[in-house]
This record gives sequence, structure tokens and C-alpha cells, in this order.
Amino acid sequence: QVQLVESGGGSVQAGGSLRLSCAVFGYTYSLCSMGWFRQTPGKEREGVAAIESNGSTSYADSVKGRFTISQDNAKNTLYLQMNSLKPEDTAMYYCAADYHCTVTPRSPARYYYWGQGTQVTVSS
Repeated sequence: QVQLVESGGGSVQAGGSLRLSCAVFGYTYSLCSMGWFRQTPGKEREGVAAIESNGSTSYADSVKGRFTISQDNAKNTLYLQMNSLKPEDTAMYYCAADYHCTVTPRSPARYYYWGQGTQVTVSS
């Protein structure tokens, strides 16, 4: 069992930065895939960034060059550094984890464990 707790969301002006954190509790040793997802009302959940146990990362085109996913294994924490934020980045952000590796790491359907979400609001 794995529990995920996000933090770090908030309100920021366009061009600003935020760092989201996801604390991971439970049996973390065999987790293969972890990711950040976001969702706005009426839209499907979107994969923003993902990282696998071998260190490989993937990003949605809309955030490439602005967002960075990383993890601190010693602290069992996943991060999402978000720079140059835009109003269209406004969403509820979720972290997710799964024991299985996947060829589609930014697909929400590939993840079993989810956090409760943290709201990010970017004003123009």
C-alpha cells in the first residue's frame, strides 16, 4: 500500500514559480512509475510529467522547458518545479504512483495510487 500527500499549491501571477511536493508513504521500494497530473472542471485528467525508477522522464509538450520533475529517494518525495507559469496551467494537480513500469508513463490509466490533489491558480 502507498499513500501520497501533495503540497505546495497556491496562487501566483503569470511568470511566477511554484514547487509542488508529493510525500510518499508506505511500501515505496518497488515503485516504478511516478507522475504529476492536472485536471480542470469538465476536462479529462492530463499527464504533465512522469519519472521512472531508472530516472527517465517525460513531459507534456505544453510544459516542456518550464516544468521539471524530480524525486528525492532519501526523503520519499516527488517534486514538480514549475517555472514561467501561465494562466492555462491553472488546475488541480495530482501525484500518482504505480509499481508497474509502462511505455505510456503520462497516461492516468496506468496509475493505481493517487494523492488528494493541490490547487494551482495562475492569474494574468
